[in-house]
Amino acid sequence: MALYTQLNKNEIQGIADDYQLGKIKSYHALSGGSENSNYLLTSDVGKFVLTICEQKSNKEANELADILTHLSTNDFKSSKVVLNKSQQAISSYHGKPIMVKYFIHGVVTEDISEDTMFLVGAEIGKLHKVKAPEYIQQKTSYDKEQFDEVYDYAPNSTFIVWLMDIKSYIDEHIDINAPKALIHSDIFPSNVIISNDGTSVTIMDFEEAAYYYRMFDVGMTIIGSCREDHKININKMKALLKGYKTEITLTSTEIKTLQAFTTYAGAAMTFWRHKNFNYTNPDPKLFDHYKELQNVTNFIKGLPSDIFK
Repeated sequence: MALYTQLNKNEIQGIADDYQLGKIKSYHALSGGSENSNYLLTSDVGKFVLTICEQKSNKEANELADILTHLSTNDFKSSKVVLNKSQQAISSYHGKPIMVKYFIHGVVTEDISEDTMFLVGAEIGKLHKVKAPEYIQQKTSYDKEQFDEVYDYAPNSTFIVWLMDIKSYIDEHIDINAPKALIHSDIFPSNVIISNDGTSVTIMDFEEAAYYYRMFDVGMTIIGSCREDHKININKMKALLKGYKTEITLTSTEIKTLQAFTTYAGAAMTFWRHKNFNYTNPDPKLFDHYKELQNVTNFIKGLPSDIFK
């Protein structure tokens, strides 16, 4: 990730003073994330993550802080915000919203094991039992209703044919009355911190949180964290579902439609990559980046339905 906002030692200490973090001993930029600049701060009282929101408004940043506070209040383990001297989570630096969170110790890996996928599934189940706050958005950033935008930015493309075929499949096979909950909607390996002893996980980065279908969240996790070599590792998917079921009893509708919701999640991410890297933020090196997820989505759609039970 590019570091959009570069801070020097005095600027870092000034922010630390406002959040009462103590004397900063060291700091360095963190990689990961596409919309923020992040710094790990080590002070004489602990470790913290400073986030400069490069693309969020103050309202959006405060909504994210509210979600994290809501999760903490409801005993769901995730990032915890630090309040500044004015007892506010969000302040401003050169017109950009900034937030400070307590550092979470652990490791992040692109290859999450089966045992860890079980833990991830259980955490998702716990999340889905947290009451959704009234202010949460009612659809995800990857809603299928946005798929028609492809006609505007890529008319007459072969991608349209594929995407509309998948959309027809989704519309036919999902149930709009399926259970909804507070969902993360973006559980990829980079958003999962594994404890150093491997016995617990922490799901973080709730920037795409929404009140939406539970199975869309499970499906997105399958797409994001169980895929290998343009396919899905079935054993990891089974471990994820087994962990989830320790917290949530699936309804008959959810069992029947999980494959469709997973296909939906795959198509949504494929569409996002196609649009973002070919139109919104065109990058010739990433023009074909969507094809991996397109293959994974086709793989999911073509699996025998009983695999998802």
